[in-house]
Amino acid sequence: MWTCPKCQRPFRRPDQWHICSEKTIDEIFAGKPDEVVMAFDDVLLATADWEPNLITPARRAIMFTNKRAWMVVRPMTKVLELSFFTQEVIHSPLLHRSAPDSMGKTKFRHSIRLGGPGELTTEQIDLLRLGYDYGNR
Repeated sequence: MWTCPKCQRPFRRPDQWHICSEKTIDEIFAGKPDEVVMAFDDVLLATADWEPNLITPARRAIMFTNKRAWMVVRPMTKVLELSFFTQEVIHSPLLHRSAPDSMGKTKFRHSIRLGGPGELTTEQIDLLRLGYDYGNR
């Protein structure tokens, strides 16, 4: 793992291209509805025991990283979008979207959208764990 000396984000490859951000997680959530913030708290609780799991702010998102970035969390106007990656496509009605990832030709990006606290289900957590395990290989 390489850590950017400017923004302190970890990356799999030395000098990996990225846009440094000096924002905090609180700044990324500034102006977002309380429901979106509380949905993020549910995600933090659901993944709290998954180690290693480094959570760092990016420019407009929060990155979850183990050996590589496995989830990107974006607070939006009315929802919290959780995007995670796997080696294969997943077909599930619990997913908002599932498609090949535009940044990596060998992985798939899956999205779950949460509107507030209490919406993250055990089944969705199981799907997120697939992304965590993929990132940890």
